[in-house]
Parts: sequence; C-alpha cells; structure tokens
Amino acid sequence: MATMSAVEDFDYVVFGATGDLTMRKLLPALYHRFRDKQISERCRIIGAARSQLSHEEFRERAHKALRRFVKPDALEEGLIASFLPMIFFASVNGAEADSTWDNLTGLFDDASAGKIRVFYLATSPELYGAICGNLKQQSLITEQARVVLEKPIGHDLDSARRINDEVGAFFDEKKIFRIDHYLGKETVQNLIALRFANPVFERLWDSDAIDHVQITAAETVGVEGRGDYYDKSGALRDMIQNHLLQVLCLVAMEPPGSLDADNLRNEKLKVLRALKPITAHDVPHVAVRGQYGRGRIGSKDGGEIVPAYLEELGEGKQSDTETFVALKAEVHSWRWGKVPFYLRSGKRLPSKVSEIVVQFRETPWSIFPTSLEPNRLIIRLQPEEGIQLSLMNKVPGGDGMALRPANIDVSFEKAFSTRYPDAYERLLMDTVRGDPVLFMRRDEVEAAWSWVEPILKAWESKTGSLHHYAAGSWGPEAANALIQSTGHGWHEEKA
Repeated sequence: MATMSAVEDFDYVVFGATGDLTMRKLLPALYHRFRDKQISERCRIIGAARSQLSHEEFRERAHKALRRFVKPDALEEGLIASFLPMIFFASVNGAEADSTWDNLTGLFDDASAGKIRVFYLATSPELYGAICGNLKQQSLITEQARVVLEKPIGHDLDSARRINDEVGAFFDEKKIFRIDHYLGKETVQNLIALRFANPVFERLWDSDAIDHVQITAAETVGVEGRGDYYDKSGALRDMIQNHLLQVLCLVAMEPPGSLDADNLRNEKLKVLRALKPITAHDVPHVAVRGQYGRGRIGSKDGGEIVPAYLEELGEGKQSDTETFVALKAEVHSWRWGKVPFYLRSGKRLPSKVSEIVVQFRETPWSIFPTSLEPNRLIIRLQPEEGIQLSLMNKVPGGDGMALRPANIDVSFEKAFSTRYPDAYERLLMDTVRGDPVLFMRRDEVEAAWSWVEPILKAWESKTGSLHHYAAGSWGPEAANALIQSTGHGWHEEKA
C-alpha cells in the first residue's frame, strides 16, 4: 500500500470560501486528509469572503457540506467533531485595501508566523492581482507562504500574461501553484507510470504503432446555475485550454530526465510548442463548436427532458457560446508525425465520462480468414478509473480459427482495494509540501493560450458555424464529419 506521509502544520486561507468549489471539493478533501491522519488538529482552515458570518455559522455550513459531499461510510461523527474546530472565518473584501482586512490579520499572531501559509484564490481571476497586493500590504506573505490560482488563468493570452505579472510581483514563481484538478487525478498521474514503467507500451508509443489518439471529457449536466460565468467562457476556455491540453501533453511528451517538477514540465512545454499552429483559414476544417438544444438525458424511466442552453441562460437571451468542442490537433515531432489527436468536450452528452483512447494501427497482413480489429487501449479517468486493452482472441471450441475481440479490463479501485482519493486531496497537500510537479508553470499556461487563441478569434469573427445538437446526443453531426474525414470514428461509435 502507498503511504500518505503527514504534512507540516499549516494555515490554509481560502478566498471565495462561501462558493461551490470550497463546499463541494476543498472542505471534503481536507476532511479526508484529516481522516487519514495526514494533517493534524493544529492546522487551520480559514475561509475568507465578503459574507458576514461568524466562525460557528461558517462551521455549520461546512458541516452541511461534509454531510452532502462525503460518502456516508467516511463520515465519522467523532472525526467531524475534531475537524470543525479547525475551521475559521474572516469577513474580508479581498480586492479592496480596506478595514475588513483586520478580520483576517487578527487571526494571525507571532506564534503562527513560522507555519506554512497557503492562500487559495477561489475567486474571479481578475481579482488575483489585487488580492496578492493586499496580502503583501497586510504583511501576510511570509517566507513559508504560497498562493494557489484556480483556473482559468485569464480569458486569453494577454489577460493570462497580465495576471501572471500581477501575481508574480508578490510571489516568486516557485511559490505560485496554478491548479488543474485533472492533473490530480490518479489515472492521469498513472499515465506516467503506464508509459515509463512499462517498456511494452513505451516501445509502441509512436507513429509506427499508433494510428490516432482521442481524448474526451463528456458531461451530462448543463450550466447548473453558472450561466453568467459559462457564457463568458465556453467549452474551449473551460475544458480544452487547460484540462485536455494537459492530458495531451502527458500522452505525447518525451521521457523526462527525472520526476523533478521542472524536468516534467519542460517536456510538457515542448509538446505545447510542437502543436501545429491553427490559422483562421484552418479553423473550419479542424475545429467544431456546438451548442445544445432541448433533448432527453438519461435512460432511467425514459430519461428526462432538459432545456436548451439558451433557455438555461434566461428568457430572451441570445448567445453564440459553445457548449461543445471537437478539435483535431497535430504534434509536429519525430515521435508523432501524422498521428492526429482528437480532443472533444461537451455538456449535455449521453454519459459522464473522461477517457483517453489510444488506437493502434491495423495488422499489415492477416493470416486469418476473419477480419481483425486493431488493438485499442482505453485509459478511463472517470467515473471508474482504470485501463482497458482490447485484444483479438480465438473463440473457444470449434475446429476453426474464429477470432473475436476481448478486453483486459482493470479497475484500479478494485485492483488496489482502496478508495480512490479525489484529485483535490493530492493537490491541496502538494501545495503544503511545496511540490509543484502536478501544477502548471507560467510558460505552460501561456503556450496553451497561444495555441487556442487563433480558434477563439476566428469564432469571435464568425469564422466557422455554430452547430446545434440535441441534449442527450454525442454532439453535432459536424463532429462526426471531422473525425470521419480522416477515416476514423469516435470511440462510442465503435464500442
């Protein structure tokens, strides 16, 4: 069994503490780390937001969040009773240099000055610079302090550079942790082990053996009350620019010299810089955007009719924001020449699934009378983390050589007989340890924006159609045409 070593005592200050992310992900993650004895009762979790709440009122909200978002078999009343007193609240307007900061600074004294201090900014990215400036002005940034930035870092390349400059004026790059929760997923991390600890795969991991790669992140939900945010973002900014490009980097990168953070991130950066640039002329041929309309989600009891995106935004609203994106990317390198990478993400699709499909090439010559299906490796990131390898096998019995594909299917949770931790559990502890290996460096963020931005600009200038698709489908027909134009098909069509 892997061990989880205890971390040093810390003060974890979360700005935007009354928001959904804190209640749904951060507090449950910290509770689990407390439950596994990775953090002690001497640690403090300090919520910071403009709401007027007492410590007890915020603890009550935290208690309700734990009951809602932690599985019942992990809820232990004795542990909760020990965990809640670690939680505090400060009513502060983080973006303004006003007297409300006294509510936060009053929680720190000389005894806490030597503790690790993490500031998690779960706010609008436009506030990152102002909050960091106020932290400096209030003398809250110590030698042991670090800052965590939630995605997205900006909405385009210029804004990303500005935010990086503003935060970098107060925190050294090594103290800035740009979080992408996909990198905290055990299966995403396992890509490194799968490739570099298993020579059988790494020796096949190139254009000689691999025909194409698909990376999909599908959601069944709509905008869920996040319409104002989402309509300014869209699927390309929300999912492709960060999550899926990071996964692509781990699939395509060269072996790093070591697991040192900069060695690993240097190789990811090389992939981002090797992506074939997409021009405005290319966009209609390599990028598809869609927006969901009314449709039926789910199969239980005939499913549920859900509203269109525009209906969820509000009556009378019009928008060209995409809720679905499919892209064809190419990595211009010796390893990946002529291997297309298809990236796809969307809302209101038939099932919630994130996966990587590595499609191997066909057998060049077959001695068998039946047709052979090429081998396929599927790496499931969610909902059930695991690996599936499709192999051709002889059908038992008979006097011939009839063949049929069969799957070697490994569920990691079953294989290791353990609960798979949520991505935030690992990432929150890494910020305390000061380990940046699973976080994005500034040049990675900006390289990703550089590649995505021409697509954004083309769509803003109305280059390329906005295709509509029914909720509960796998997206617009144009996405099928995109992948079929090179003789391929999406994984669910071939399943």
